[in-house]
Formats: sequence, structure tokens, C-alpha cells
Amino acid sequence: MAALRAAKQALRKEIKRRVAALSDQEKLRQSQVISQKLFRHPKYAGCERIAVFLSMHDEVRTEEIIQDLFKQGKTCFIPKYQTNSSHMDMLKLNSLQDMEALPLTSWNIRQPADDDSTREEALDTGGLDLILMPGLGFDRSGKRLGRGKGFYDTYLERCIRHPRGKPYTIALAFKEQLCPEIPIDDNDVLIDEILYEDQE
Repeated sequence: MAALRAAKQALRKEIKRRVAALSDQEKLRQSQVISQKLFRHPKYAGCERIAVFLSMHDEVRTEEIIQDLFKQGKTCFIPKYQTNSSHMDMLKLNSLQDMEALPLTSWNIRQPADDDSTREEALDTGGLDLILMPGLGFDRSGKRLGRGKGFYDTYLERCIRHPRGKPYTIALAFKEQLCPEIPIDDNDVLIDEILYEDQE
């Protein structure tokens, strides 16, 4: 276990270094390419209830995707991370204006406030069709390296127990986040597909 943890930590450091070397312009360019790939994806077209992360500076930008979700009339859910635990909910986002009004967390990402109890949680209602996943690193077989908190692995376990079952998962990645192989343990849930710029 300790060896696996150390391997993950070393890889996190290496990937963060690679992504930090990208200019904002290059991150935006790759994000736009990935967004267009997603918009043409049959899963995206056929899904109604979609969860998407609000991106941090070292992640694929998702603003364009969120705009498109509302334009297409899909139902959009965003993460609400609980500090000091691995618990995360996916709460309904009502509009772009709603997103812009959300408070900023200490991680500098917007999410619903702790005392905001008005929002629908995806698993309390109809479940999810698709989750767009963030992460630090990925390999082509669907292994994902997160930030070490376990938010998404824990949430996917909850999805698996939901009557609707596990939603399809698509990770959004800069090509610099791809690795030959990600070390994983039994709690790590595999991703169905990874979207990045260099695919054939």
C-alpha cells in the first residue's frame, strides 16, 4: 500500500509539472478541441442528465461545455465537495447566471454554499446518464489518477448502488496528462473513455 501511495504521489508531481509548463493559450486551445470532440460524441448527444466539473486552472476548461448543456436543454449537475471527507454530491445547476453567482471555495472553484439546501441531488431524483470526469493523470486503458481525496471513486460507488446503475464516464484530459500506465488499487474505478486531442 505504501509503495502504491508513493508511486501515485511521484506521478502526481510529474504530471503537475507537465501541465504547469503549458501556457494558458495552449490549455484553452486543447480545451476547445476536446469540447468539440465531446459535442460530436454519440453518448453526449443521447444523454439528458449530465454531471460536469467546474474546472480549476490545471484542468480542461469546461465553460463551453456548460454553455452547450444549457443550449441543448440538458440537465446539468455540478460537484459539491465536502471538506475533510471524501463525500461529494452532484447538485443541479439552473443556468449560466446561477453558476456565476456561486461562491468560491478555498480551491478557487465555484460550488454551491454549505447552507444551500434548495438544489436537487442527482441520485435523489433520476440518477445520471453521463459524468464528465476531471483527474490529474490517465492511461489509455481507463485508469485514472485523481488528487488523492477519493471524491469521484466514492461517488461512483454510490452510483453503482442506484437503481439507474453506473453512468457512462468520460474523462477530459490534456495530452500532457496521459501516462503509459497509472498505478491503481481496488478502490479505483475505471473510466469508460478518455477524450484528448491526439486520438485517431
